[in-house]
Amino acid sequence: MSSKNELPVLVVTLVITVALTWGVWALLKPSLQLDRVVLGRESHNPTSEQPSSEESTRTLNDRLSPGYRMFFPQGATLEKRAAIELLGDINNLNPWAEAAQLLEASLQQNPNDPEARIYLNNVRVSQRSMQDPDFDGRIDAILVSVPIESDPNGALEILRGVAQAQEEANAADGRKLYVWIADDANDPAIAQQIATYAAESDFVQGVVGHYASDVTLAAAPIYEDGQVVAISPVSTSVRLSDFSNYFLRTVPSDAVAAQALADYMLETLQQQRATVFYSSESGYSQSLMSEFSSALSLGGGQVVNLVDVADSGFSAQASLEAATQNGTETLVLLPNTGRLDETLQVVQLAQGRFTLLAGDDVYTPKTLEMGGQAAVDMVVAVPWHILAHEGSEFVSASRQLWQGDVNWRTVTAYDATHALIQAFREHPPEPTVDRLFRREQVQQALYSSSFQAMGATEPVLFLQSGDRDMGVQLVRIQSGRSGLAFEFVPIDAQ
Repeated sequence: MSSKNELPVLVVTLVITVALTWGVWALLKPSLQLDRVVLGRESHNPTSEQPSSEESTRTLNDRLSPGYRMFFPQGATLEKRAAIELLGDINNLNPWAEAAQLLEASLQQNPNDPEARIYLNNVRVSQRSMQDPDFDGRIDAILVSVPIESDPNGALEILRGVAQAQEEANAADGRKLYVWIADDANDPAIAQQIATYAAESDFVQGVVGHYASDVTLAAAPIYEDGQVVAISPVSTSVRLSDFSNYFLRTVPSDAVAAQALADYMLETLQQQRATVFYSSESGYSQSLMSEFSSALSLGGGQVVNLVDVADSGFSAQASLEAATQNGTETLVLLPNTGRLDETLQVVQLAQGRFTLLAGDDVYTPKTLEMGGQAAVDMVVAVPWHILAHEGSEFVSASRQLWQGDVNWRTVTAYDATHALIQAFREHPPEPTVDRLFRREQVQQALYSSSFQAMGATEPVLFLQSGDRDMGVQLVRIQSGRSGLAFEFVPIDAQ
């Protein structure tokens, strides 16, 4: 947003005037209109830089929404479409009751839709604000940035965690949470635009995001400059440890996962020689490869070959022939999501001739579908698995809410959201406290040695590096139960 444009200045003045009369939602609702004008949809002179991707012509305004835009149209109910159209009508100043009814009806038909649930929770907060002018001081707003354009399934997994945490927080007495959804497409340039928007916002007090480590590395300095905390539920690169005083994560770093895989190879499998497949175009993949290589070497093992699946000359067949010739015992698969197809070619051609170990980006339904029988007994390091926590309240609640099982990305997003909620509760806003000072209070709370938040199945504790203090879960691919062809099963639950 630009402070040089006279129209936004006039609109801001109008927003403040209306807010003094109506209370918080009279502030938030016109602010939605303001964002839509300034960020470019109705403006003929958008000030935001456009995405670097040649394939995308979407403006920043098209990538942000608390309820007036549909990011997941596939399978959307008529009721959901109608509700979002209603919320997008900037001339309708009181759409909340009707929109709530429509979204509730949509979730009855499709309970596994986190976008609809977040929008419904936001609508309920807005509706309450219109009814109670004193309610404005009890609302905290966050932005969750996910790769909808490039990885919609991964984005949905994260949004389920945010939505469940929001719903639980808003059902309890005390402060309420309002959530903006942003689509960064896993693009560093777009993520920087979103980070700038969040940093300059008068109401965003925290961010859940981003996904890929490279994207988080690009955005984190902007969050620090704006003194707004970002907590990633997915980014694992070791470069992010001690990277910023305003960045934390609820997922273990690559060093933890790499050590677990190396220990399993050396101690459980009693194998010494590995060929590692990685992607040179991914900071996450390079980080995990480097950490695994170091851990294996320190333990007495050896990486006999590194294979870059992003190389234009990559051949799965040639790589496996080389692995046979150099005495490889274990294939270690550490690609990023974008290079999963090339990696699964290796799995299909290996056909059980080697032991298989893998990083968390391999933990997807696609691996089970494409890998099939050839992937059976592959061991993958992930932060969390539902079968290891069958008796927990969270698992029971999540199954009831989503009518299905959730995975580790949902859990780490849930934990990130709860960490922000806890920090907000420890430092509620005061009339004399400005936005930046409160953000600083939230940051200090999260970095305090005494900080602890409720997590899905264990407390959320942060190290001074910003890393989460937790281990990983090793899972193995096996023939499925309950109608599944194949599934991931915790090793210690077998």
